[in-house]
Amino acid sequence: MRVLAALVAVLAFAGFAGAADEKIDAKKLIGKWEPAKPEKDAPKMVLEVADKGKFTLHVTIEGKTEKIEGTYKLEGNKLDIEMTFNGKTEKETVTILKLTDTEMVSKDGKGKEETMTRVKEKK
Repeated sequence: MRVLAALVAVLAFAGFAGAADEKIDAKKLIGKWEPAKPEKDAPKMVLEVADKGKFTLHVTIEGKTEKIEGTYKLEGNKLDIEMTFNGKTEKETVTILKLTDTEMVSKDGKGKEETMTRVKEKK
């Protein structure tokens, strides 16, 4: 299960790769994000981006939630990420295509587009 969670973690952030070199408002990154259209049978995933360059990926598989922690650095629209799971460190540079208060759109190195929406806080 840890291997599957780790794979999901890499794919979640890998979805943020793309093209243009526009500056992203780092404050809009902060918060919880989930896939806008999760793939059928995919584990539930919530990406929690904190300030000071930290993030946690919450992956729920068969009712059990795994937490994968990592760090990020944003320069322009380039997001350098690093996360460690199962003793292995993964590093990747990705590009954010669009970031609003409610939506984050990205494109990975293979051309796949990913859209994530901000998780609404429960009142």
